[in-house]
Amino acid sequence: MRRNELDQLLESMLQINSDVSDLNFTVDKPPQVESTGQLMPVPLQWPIERLTPYQTEMIALNIIGGNRRLTEDLLKTGSCDTSYSLSDKARFRVNIFSQRGNFSVVLRKLNTTIPTMQDLYLPPILRQVAEEKTGLVLVTGATGSGKSTTLAALLDLVNETKAVHVITLEDPVEYVHSQKKATFNQREMGNDFDNFANGLRAALRQAPKIILVGEMRDRDTVEIGLSAAETGHLVLSTLHTIDAGQTINRILGMFDSEEQKQIRLRLADTLRWVVSQRLVPKTTAGRYALIEIMGANLRTQESIILGESEGKTFYEIIEASYPFGWRTFDHACLEAYEQNIITEEIASRYCTKRGPVTRGIDALKKRRGEITSDLSRLQMSAGGGAQGKTPPVPTHLKLR
Repeated sequence: MRRNELDQLLESMLQINSDVSDLNFTVDKPPQVESTGQLMPVPLQWPIERLTPYQTEMIALNIIGGNRRLTEDLLKTGSCDTSYSLSDKARFRVNIFSQRGNFSVVLRKLNTTIPTMQDLYLPPILRQVAEEKTGLVLVTGATGSGKSTTLAALLDLVNETKAVHVITLEDPVEYVHSQKKATFNQREMGNDFDNFANGLRAALRQAPKIILVGEMRDRDTVEIGLSAAETGHLVLSTLHTIDAGQTINRILGMFDSEEQKQIRLRLADTLRWVVSQRLVPKTTAGRYALIEIMGANLRTQESIILGESEGKTFYEIIEASYPFGWRTFDHACLEAYEQNIITEEIASRYCTKRGPVTRGIDALKKRRGEITSDLSRLQMSAGGGAQGKTPPVPTHLKLR
């Protein structure tokens, strides 16, 4: 397979529908695309029922294009990350990896247009992130949950409103920011720097006000990121964690026990926001991002320094600050269900605590006049008192 043949194949796969997010090449499977969270085979003009090891290897080698660093990474570590451009039609973030002696290739389609906060239906409180001057902001979630897209929207807001220098360290560069009011320098790992820790060290000498670190992958990156936040920079980054509480524990877990006390103090002083995301299917076509938001106040700082305890868990702290714009995933699920964006099943599946969410959904159903239980037809026996009475309908939604 030549490169022009690979480009034709990729172009054909993208034309399946407008919601394609990933292209997947795996031995013994046909070429597949992921759309709205589901993998599906691609009907090509010349059907490929099962990819052979030779075919996936040729696809991998065409993407690598003789790059020595990528070849060494693939042979030494079993995988490599890069980017790939399909002329002016599409850009991809690519991971090539070995499995059972064969190569597999996954290409994540990157949007060429940077979405706005309105496009993503992000909560208005996230505008406060763009107003921060210093500190650490973490956007967390599983792979493919939209972390990079959220950060791109936040940086685009900065680009529209502030004349500041922004350095991004990415693997690879996903969204290309135009030069508006802010000045952007976007550096790609492998081409412009060798690892996040070294790239971050260098960034401190490049006079930025805002630094985007693609991912906090290791202890060194976290430690330098904390130092950058302490010395007057705003540091934005991502972590693969499922909620705010696990984010704090994941960072602390990167350090030895004798360092924990000092790291807790530093993290409590620098952490400004933790934004966690879960991408879920909508009732209509497409997907929707459920957002959990935790800011910084005296209660969060105390729990970071002393650890969570009864009545002082991060979940309870966020829940108590709901009137100020913070929200748990359970709040997000109930709000999305109330607006008919997601179904009851999806709300129950992606929430954090099923009990409060189930009670909240029942309260909403009662408010709408919907039946919430099959027991509604039961009657009390003779002499048992009044029949058909129902409990009072709540006037507002509560998780407690």
